[in-house]
Amino acid sequence: MTDNMTHANPSKNRTPRHRAREFALQGLYQWLLNNEEAAKVVNNIRGAHGFDKADGEYFADLLRGTIKQSVELREMFTPLVDRGIGELSPIEHAVLLIGAYELKNNVEIPYRVVINEAVELTKSFGGIDGHKYVNGVLDKLAAQLRGDEVAADKKR
Repeated sequence: MTDNMTHANPSKNRTPRHRAREFALQGLYQWLLNNEEAAKVVNNIRGAHGFDKADGEYFADLLRGTIKQSVELREMFTPLVDRGIGELSPIEHAVLLIGAYELKNNVEIPYRVVINEAVELTKSFGGIDGHKYVNGVLDKLAAQLRGDEVAADKKR
């Protein structure tokens, strides 16, 4: 499998951190469908073609942290979705988990970057309008988790 086959938009310049998010998305997708332990998922993904171009440490932290906090993260965004969690596509579900995790735990990453990365992941791997849905949910969540940052950004 070539790198062009593993990403829906191969011509786009992707940073090691973005690639880490792509692999974390793949890992969460595997976890959601198979309910495998985080360590097994991490090991499976580390063997994927092109993983050497990703930020491996960020990938592992993101995937393990998201799985570990998944119940809490779901509780945070469930009131913001218009359907049950089981009705979300696995891609939307996984991207919302990643976005919620980064908004909550990685405050050094601007909220707009977190949302943009989530939107790009959904555009690449999700359904036609899934990115709009993810954007709306994470925008509301950012206002709750990072109200000061969002308010300051709107004043600009």
